[in-house]
Amino acid sequence: MKPQTKYKISGHETFPLRYTWLPKAVKIVKDNPKIFSDEDDAMVSLGVGKNMVRAIRFWSEAAGIIKFQGKNGFIVTEFGEALFGEDGLDPYLEDIQTLWLIHWKLSTQVSEPLFAWDYLLNQWQEPDLTRTAVLRFLQQKANTFDKKLSSVTLEQHFDTFLHTYFPTRGRKGHIQEDNLDCPLVELELIQKIGEREVDNASRKRELIYAFRREPKPEISDRLFAYCLHDFFIQRNPNETTLSFREISVGHVSPGQIFKLPEDDLRERLESLNSQTNKLFSYQESQSIQQVSKHSTLQETTLIKAIYDHEKVCS
Repeated sequence: MKPQTKYKISGHETFPLRYTWLPKAVKIVKDNPKIFSDEDDAMVSLGVGKNMVRAIRFWSEAAGIIKFQGKNGFIVTEFGEALFGEDGLDPYLEDIQTLWLIHWKLSTQVSEPLFAWDYLLNQWQEPDLTRTAVLRFLQQKANTFDKKLSSVTLEQHFDTFLHTYFPTRGRKGHIQEDNLDCPLVELELIQKIGEREVDNASRKRELIYAFRREPKPEISDRLFAYCLHDFFIQRNPNETTLSFREISVGHVSPGQIFKLPEDDLRERLESLNSQTNKLFSYQESQSIQQVSKHSTLQETTLIKAIYDHEKVCS
Protein backbone atom coordinates (compact mmCIF):
# COMPACT_ATOMS: atom_id res chain seq x y z
CA MET A 1 0.00 0.00 0.00
CA LYS A 2 1.40 3.39 -1.03
CA PRO A 3 2.15 5.59 2.00
CA GLN A 4 0.01 8.69 2.35
CA THR A 5 1.70 11.88 1.19
CA LYS A 6 2.57 14.23 4.03
CA TYR A 7 1.40 17.65 2.94
CA LYS A 8 2.54 20.97 4.34
CA ILE A 9 -0.52 23.06 5.14
CA SER A 10 0.30 25.30 8.08
CA GLY A 11 3.38 27.26 9.05
CA HIS A 12 2.97 30.26 6.77
CA GLU A 13 0.92 31.96 9.52
CA THR A 14 -1.31 33.29 6.68
CA PHE A 15 1.54 35.49 5.35
CA PRO A 16 2.29 35.20 1.63
CA LEU A 17 5.97 35.25 0.67
CA ARG A 18 7.71 38.65 0.75
CA TYR A 19 10.63 39.98 -1.26
CA THR A 20 13.20 40.28 1.51
CA TRP A 21 12.53 37.01 3.32
CA LEU A 22 14.55 34.55 1.25
CA PRO A 23 17.76 36.61 1.10
CA LYS A 24 17.41 37.32 4.83
CA ALA A 25 16.99 33.62 5.59
CA VAL A 26 20.15 32.76 3.67
CA LYS A 27 22.16 35.34 5.59
CA ILE A 28 20.98 34.46 9.10
CA VAL A 29 21.24 30.69 8.56
CA LYS A 30 24.82 31.09 7.34
CA ASP A 31 25.56 33.20 10.42
CA ASN A 32 23.76 30.82 12.80
CA PRO A 33 22.46 27.45 11.52
CA LYS A 34 20.32 27.03 14.66
CA ILE A 35 18.70 30.46 14.45
CA PHE A 36 15.17 29.10 13.92
CA SER A 37 15.48 26.88 17.00
CA ASP A 38 15.27 29.99 19.18
CA GLU A 39 12.38 32.13 17.97
CA ASP A 40 13.23 34.96 20.36
CA ASP A 41 16.74 35.16 18.94
CA ALA A 42 15.35 34.97 15.40
CA MET A 43 12.92 37.82 16.17
CA VAL A 44 15.85 40.03 17.13
CA SER A 45 17.99 39.00 14.15
CA LEU A 46 15.20 39.47 11.63
CA GLY A 47 13.48 42.43 13.28
CA VAL A 48 10.02 40.86 13.02
CA GLY A 49 7.44 39.20 15.29
CA LYS A 50 7.18 35.53 16.16
CA ASN A 51 4.53 34.69 13.55
CA MET A 52 6.59 36.29 10.82
CA VAL A 53 9.70 34.37 11.95
CA ARG A 54 7.72 31.17 11.44
CA ALA A 55 6.52 32.37 8.05
CA ILE A 56 10.07 33.16 6.92
CA ARG A 57 11.17 29.68 7.91
CA PHE A 58 8.16 28.14 6.15
CA TRP A 59 8.73 29.92 2.84
CA SER A 60 12.49 29.46 2.90
CA GLU A 61 12.10 25.71 3.34
CA ALA A 62 9.25 25.46 0.83
CA ALA A 63 11.26 27.33 -1.80
CA GLY A 64 14.24 25.04 -1.30
CA ILE A 65 16.44 27.87 -0.02
CA ILE A 66 17.30 26.27 3.33
CA LYS A 67 17.12 22.67 4.55
CA PHE A 68 16.65 21.28 8.06
CA GLN A 69 19.50 19.08 9.28
CA GLY A 70 18.12 17.92 12.63
CA LYS A 71 20.21 18.77 15.69
CA ASN A 72 22.64 20.70 13.49
CA GLY A 73 19.96 23.20 12.53
CA PHE A 74 19.66 24.43 8.96
CA ILE A 75 21.96 24.67 5.97
CA VAL A 76 21.68 26.89 2.92
CA THR A 77 21.08 24.73 -0.15
CA GLU A 78 23.06 24.97 -3.39
CA PHE A 79 19.99 26.61 -4.90
CA GLY A 80 19.77 29.17 -2.10
CA GLU A 81 23.49 29.92 -2.24
CA ALA A 82 23.44 30.32 -6.02
CA LEU A 83 20.64 32.88 -5.91
CA PHE A 84 21.10 34.69 -2.62
CA GLY A 85 24.60 33.90 -1.34
CA GLU A 86 27.57 36.28 -1.19
CA ASP A 87 27.96 36.14 -4.98
CA GLY A 88 24.28 35.49 -5.61
CA LEU A 89 22.90 35.67 -9.13
CA ASP A 90 19.83 37.69 -8.13
CA PRO A 91 19.98 38.63 -4.42
CA TYR A 92 17.17 41.20 -4.71
CA LEU A 93 14.75 39.16 -6.84
CA GLU A 94 14.93 41.66 -9.69
CA ASP A 95 14.80 39.13 -12.54
CA ILE A 96 11.45 37.56 -13.37
CA GLN A 97 13.33 34.31 -14.08
CA THR A 98 14.01 34.14 -10.33
CA LEU A 99 10.31 34.51 -9.55
CA TRP A 100 9.41 31.68 -11.93
CA LEU A 101 12.18 29.57 -10.36
CA ILE A 102 10.74 30.15 -6.89
CA HIS A 103 7.27 29.30 -8.17
CA TRP A 104 8.69 26.07 -9.60
CA LYS A 105 10.34 25.17 -6.30
CA LEU A 106 7.23 25.93 -4.23
CA SER A 107 5.11 23.82 -6.56
CA THR A 108 7.35 20.75 -6.87
CA GLN A 109 8.42 19.88 -3.34
CA VAL A 110 8.92 16.11 -3.09
CA SER A 111 9.02 15.31 0.63
CA GLU A 112 6.31 17.67 1.93
CA PRO A 113 4.43 19.26 -0.98
CA LEU A 114 2.33 22.34 -0.29
CA PHE A 115 -1.27 21.12 -0.22
CA ALA A 116 -3.04 23.82 -2.23
CA TRP A 117 -0.19 24.09 -4.74
CA ASP A 118 -0.11 20.35 -5.36
CA TYR A 119 -3.84 19.92 -5.85
CA LEU A 120 -4.77 23.15 -7.60
CA LEU A 121 -1.88 23.19 -10.06
CA ASN A 122 -2.12 19.50 -10.89
CA GLN A 123 -5.66 18.28 -10.29
CA TRP A 124 -7.97 21.27 -10.67
CA GLN A 125 -9.75 20.65 -13.98
CA GLU A 126 -12.25 23.52 -14.07
CA PRO A 127 -11.70 26.52 -16.39
CA ASP A 128 -12.00 28.97 -13.49
CA LEU A 129 -11.66 29.15 -9.71
CA THR A 130 -13.94 30.57 -7.05
CA ARG A 131 -13.32 30.48 -3.33
CA THR A 132 -16.46 28.42 -2.71
CA ALA A 133 -15.68 25.79 -5.34
CA VAL A 134 -12.00 25.51 -4.43
CA LEU A 135 -12.68 25.12 -0.70
CA ARG A 136 -15.23 22.40 -1.44
CA PHE A 137 -12.66 20.62 -3.62
CA LEU A 138 -9.86 20.92 -1.05
CA GLN A 139 -12.15 19.73 1.74
CA GLN A 140 -13.02 16.61 -0.28
CA LYS A 141 -9.32 15.87 -0.74
CA ALA A 142 -8.53 16.62 2.91
CA ASN A 143 -11.26 14.23 4.07
CA THR A 144 -9.11 11.34 2.82
CA PHE A 145 -6.24 12.26 5.16
CA ASP A 146 -5.57 10.42 8.40
CA LYS A 147 -5.49 13.75 10.24
CA LYS A 148 -8.63 15.82 9.72
CA LEU A 149 -8.34 19.49 8.86
CA SER A 150 -10.69 22.22 10.05
CA SER A 151 -12.49 24.44 7.57
CA VAL A 152 -10.65 27.44 9.04
CA THR A 153 -7.25 25.86 8.34
CA LEU A 154 -8.25 25.14 4.73
CA GLU A 155 -9.62 28.65 4.24
CA GLN A 156 -6.41 30.21 5.54
CA HIS A 157 -4.28 27.91 3.41
CA PHE A 158 -6.21 28.68 0.22
CA ASP A 159 -6.21 32.41 0.92
CA THR A 160 -2.43 32.27 1.35
CA PHE A 161 -2.09 30.39 -1.95
CA LEU A 162 -4.33 32.87 -3.75
CA HIS A 163 -2.60 35.97 -2.41
CA THR A 164 0.81 34.58 -3.25
CA TYR A 165 -0.20 35.15 -6.89
CA PHE A 166 -3.02 37.68 -6.78
CA PRO A 167 -2.93 41.00 -4.90
CA THR A 168 -5.13 41.42 -1.85
CA ARG A 169 -7.78 44.08 -2.33
CA GLY A 170 -9.71 46.03 0.26
CA ARG A 171 -13.44 46.68 0.29
CA LYS A 172 -13.14 49.48 -2.26
CA GLY A 173 -11.07 47.36 -4.62
CA HIS A 174 -7.74 48.99 -3.83
CA ILE A 175 -4.66 46.77 -3.55
CA GLN A 176 -3.71 46.55 0.10
CA GLU A 177 -0.25 47.87 0.92
CA ASP A 178 0.89 44.76 2.78
CA ASN A 179 0.42 42.65 -0.36
CA LEU A 180 2.62 44.80 -2.60
CA ASP A 181 5.63 42.99 -1.19
CA CYS A 182 4.61 39.56 -2.51
CA PRO A 183 6.92 38.92 -5.48
CA LEU A 184 5.02 36.14 -7.26
CA VAL A 185 2.10 38.49 -7.93
CA GLU A 186 4.29 39.79 -10.77
CA LEU A 187 3.91 36.47 -12.59
CA GLU A 188 0.19 37.11 -13.14
CA LEU A 189 -0.33 33.37 -12.98
CA ILE A 190 -3.80 33.88 -11.50
CA GLN A 191 -6.09 36.51 -12.97
CA LYS A 192 -9.51 37.87 -12.08
CA ILE A 193 -12.01 37.20 -14.87
CA GLY A 194 -15.31 38.23 -13.27
CA GLU A 195 -17.65 37.64 -10.37
CA ARG A 196 -20.83 35.72 -9.64
CA GLU A 197 -23.44 35.15 -6.94
CA VAL A 198 -22.48 32.53 -4.38
CA ASP A 199 -26.11 31.41 -4.16
CA ASN A 200 -29.54 32.82 -4.89
CA ALA A 201 -30.59 32.94 -1.25
CA SER A 202 -27.81 35.11 0.17
CA ARG A 203 -27.15 37.16 -2.98
CA LYS A 204 -23.53 37.36 -1.90
CA ARG A 205 -21.06 37.68 -4.74
CA GLU A 206 -17.56 36.27 -5.10
CA LEU A 207 -14.71 36.85 -7.50
CA ILE A 208 -13.93 34.42 -10.31
CA TYR A 209 -10.29 33.68 -11.05
CA ALA A 210 -8.47 31.64 -13.69
CA PHE A 211 -4.95 30.43 -14.30
CA ARG A 212 -3.22 32.28 -17.13
CA ARG A 213 -2.99 29.47 -19.68
CA GLU A 214 -1.10 31.16 -22.50
CA PRO A 215 2.44 31.27 -23.92
CA LYS A 216 4.91 32.75 -21.45
CA PRO A 217 7.90 34.17 -23.36
CA GLU A 218 9.31 35.51 -20.09
CA ILE A 219 10.17 31.89 -19.18
CA SER A 220 13.46 31.55 -21.05
CA ASP A 221 14.64 28.39 -22.78
CA ARG A 222 17.39 28.07 -20.16
CA LEU A 223 14.91 28.29 -17.30
CA PHE A 224 12.69 25.74 -19.01
CA ALA A 225 15.70 23.43 -19.47
CA TYR A 226 16.51 23.71 -15.75
CA CYS A 227 12.95 22.78 -14.78
CA LEU A 228 12.77 19.92 -17.28
CA HIS A 229 16.09 18.56 -15.96
CA ASP A 230 14.75 18.91 -12.40
CA PHE A 231 11.55 17.08 -13.40
CA PHE A 232 13.62 14.17 -14.69
CA ILE A 233 15.90 14.05 -11.63
CA GLN A 234 13.33 14.55 -8.87
CA ARG A 235 10.34 12.69 -10.27
CA ASN A 236 11.74 10.27 -12.85
CA PRO A 237 15.31 9.52 -11.70
CA ASN A 238 15.48 6.16 -13.47
CA GLU A 239 14.14 7.43 -16.78
CA THR A 240 16.04 8.92 -19.69
CA THR A 241 12.99 9.37 -21.91
CA LEU A 242 9.59 10.92 -21.18
CA SER A 243 6.56 11.34 -23.41
CA PHE A 244 5.16 14.69 -24.47
CA ARG A 245 2.07 13.94 -22.40
CA GLU A 246 4.12 13.36 -19.23
CA ILE A 247 5.86 16.71 -19.69
CA SER A 248 2.63 18.48 -20.63
CA VAL A 249 0.09 17.22 -18.09
CA GLY A 250 2.01 14.86 -15.80
CA HIS A 251 2.01 15.51 -12.07
CA VAL A 252 4.27 18.53 -11.28
CA SER A 253 5.42 18.65 -14.91
CA PRO A 254 6.63 21.90 -16.50
CA GLY A 255 3.44 22.08 -18.55
CA GLN A 256 1.25 21.86 -15.46
CA ILE A 257 3.25 24.07 -13.12
CA PHE A 258 3.71 26.87 -15.66
CA LYS A 259 0.27 26.38 -17.28
CA LEU A 260 1.78 26.24 -20.75
CA PRO A 261 -0.46 25.56 -23.76
CA GLU A 262 0.56 22.58 -25.87
CA ASP A 263 1.76 24.64 -28.85
CA ASP A 264 4.09 26.71 -26.66
CA LEU A 265 5.38 23.60 -24.94
CA ARG A 266 6.00 21.84 -28.25
CA GLU A 267 7.96 24.82 -29.60
CA ARG A 268 10.12 24.80 -26.49
CA LEU A 269 10.80 21.09 -26.80
CA GLU A 270 11.68 21.44 -30.49
CA SER A 271 14.32 24.06 -29.64
CA LEU A 272 15.92 21.98 -26.87
CA ASN A 273 18.57 20.41 -29.08
CA SER A 274 20.03 23.73 -30.21
CA GLN A 275 19.54 25.54 -26.91
CA THR A 276 20.99 22.93 -24.55
CA ASN A 277 24.02 21.58 -26.45
CA LYS A 278 22.31 18.20 -26.79
CA LEU A 279 21.50 17.84 -23.09
CA PHE A 280 17.99 17.05 -24.37
CA SER A 281 16.54 16.01 -27.69
CA TYR A 282 12.94 15.96 -28.85
CA GLN A 283 11.55 13.37 -31.25
CA GLU A 284 8.17 13.76 -32.89
CA SER A 285 6.44 11.59 -35.48
CA GLN A 286 2.95 10.23 -36.11
CA SER A 287 3.53 7.45 -33.60
CA ILE A 288 5.78 9.04 -30.99
CA GLN A 289 6.40 12.32 -29.16
CA GLN A 290 9.14 12.10 -26.58
CA VAL A 291 12.04 13.93 -24.93
CA SER A 292 15.33 12.21 -24.14
CA LYS A 293 17.82 13.38 -21.51
CA HIS A 294 21.37 12.52 -22.53
CA SER A 295 23.29 13.56 -19.42
CA THR A 296 22.91 14.86 -15.87
CA LEU A 297 24.34 18.22 -14.83
CA GLN A 298 24.98 19.93 -11.51
CA GLU A 299 22.11 22.15 -10.40
CA THR A 300 24.36 25.20 -10.11
CA THR A 301 25.56 24.76 -13.70
CA LEU A 302 22.01 24.93 -14.97
CA ILE A 303 21.10 27.87 -12.72
CA LYS A 304 24.11 29.92 -13.83
CA ALA A 305 23.21 29.30 -17.46
CA ILE A 306 19.83 30.98 -16.86
CA TYR A 307 21.48 34.23 -15.82
CA ASP A 308 24.54 34.05 -18.09
CA HIS A 309 22.24 33.87 -21.14
CA GLU A 310 24.35 31.05 -22.51
CA LYS A 311 23.51 27.63 -23.82
CA VAL A 312 23.46 24.92 -21.19
CA CYS A 313 26.69 22.95 -21.46
CA SER A 314 26.58 19.18 -21.59
